[in-house]
Formats: sequence, C-alpha cells, structure tokens
Amino acid sequence: MNIQGQTALVTGGGSGLGEATARELARLGAKVAVLDLNMDNAERVAADIGGVAVHCNVSDADSMAQAIQTAAAAQGPARILMQIAGIGTAKRVVGKDGKAAPLEEFAKVINVNLIGTYNAARLFAEACSKLDPMEDGARGVMVFTASVAAFDGQVGQQAYSASKAGVVGMTLPMARDLAQHGIRVCTIAPGLFKTPLLASLPEPIQQSLAASIPFPARLGKPSEFAELACHIVSNDHLNGEVIRLDGALRMAPR
Repeated sequence: MNIQGQTALVTGGGSGLGEATARELARLGAKVAVLDLNMDNAERVAADIGGVAVHCNVSDADSMAQAIQTAAAAQGPARILMQIAGIGTAKRVVGKDGKAAPLEEFAKVINVNLIGTYNAARLFAEACSKLDPMEDGARGVMVFTASVAAFDGQVGQQAYSASKAGVVGMTLPMARDLAQHGIRVCTIAPGLFKTPLLASLPEPIQQSLAASIPFPARLGKPSEFAELACHIVSNDHLNGEVIRLDGALRMAPR
C-alpha cells in the first residue's frame, strides 16, 4: 500500500514508539490521527505533524469506536492501524512477603495489551472492510506491537509476557480471518528500545542493558521501529508475520 495520502490511526501515538511511528507516517505523506489517553502528548505530536489528536482508551469499546469515528470525520476513513498502546508491569507470583501477586494487576495488563489490541483490531477491521478495494483487493493494514518478552520473558513478567504472547498468537489467525476483506495483519516484537521509560534510567543501567544486545550493542532507536512499521504497510506481501526487532537479543532470566 502506498502510504501517501492514506489516513492512519496510531494508538499510543503521544510518546515513545507510537510517537516515532506517527512522525514517520506523516513524513511519508499519511494523514495521522494520534490516539492516546494523554491528550497533552497527543496534541503536541499532532501539532508537530499536522495531524489530529484523539482521546482514546484502547481497552474500552466505546472509546475506541468513538476515536475511529472522530478520526474519520477529520481526515477520512483509515486504512492503516498502528496498534502501539500498551503498559508493562513486573510482579513475582509470590512476593518476598510470601503473598501471591494481586490478580487485578495481572488482569489489567491483559486487558490493555491483549484485549485492547483485539478491541482496536475488530473495530478498525469493521470500518475498513466497508471501504472500496484498491490494487489486489487490498483495503487496509494493521500492525500490532508485541515484545521479545512474548518469547523469553524474565522473572516477574508473567502478565506482560502473557499479554504479548497473546498478541503474537493472534496475528496469523487474524490475518487468515481478514484475508477475505483484503486486510493484512503483522506484528513487531521489539527488544530494548530507548523509549522515555528506558531513557529515564541512570546511564550505567542503560549501558548495561545495551551491552546485553549482541549487535548493534545499543538500545534500539524508536525511529527503527517506525521504519519497520511503515515498511510493513508498503510491502504488500508481508502478512500474518511476527518480526523480532531486537539486535539478536535473547533475554536472560533476570
């Protein structure tokens, strides 16, 4: 799909990997809707790229549906969904105090990362399936965000790893399901990237994390994630695939 002139939805577009992706889409000529819970961040990014800021909670059905409608009213129906919004947590199953981890914390991560991804996908697919087909019958593209934790999660990452593994597991069946509508589905599983969270850590810790990456021995750049996400959109034969973007990193137990 040619990105030029298309409307794109970027969840979590107000910071980190989402912000970088929103900026790259705009650079390539897309009309970008920056979807985020944090409207200050969303409005900042949207103002910079000539897009529109839309308040959105991906795990809430009404909020996501309204965000899609708002973006369509402002920029036209979207053919691109970058589902990047997500949260993380670390909690041992049994803590040092001998107590089991709170169930609600596990459920919250699953709700945002996995159910939120499915919610965004189903509503985007419904709207996209009604659009006129383009070349080869294509109607749209969805790019999900997983993590290397889906494959080699560390101690305490049960909720995060499970949520991201669910996104990985959903990718191929969803691509097969939506093939009849001309909608492609791929997932990126990033490793250690210099997002605001990691950038806030002390420099020695950042260097230690970077040293664990075989090559290049540095944290990933959000722009590298964005470039891959946009390549997936433009490469029409990428479908049903999960791509690790991690410099050959395999996470240690802790």
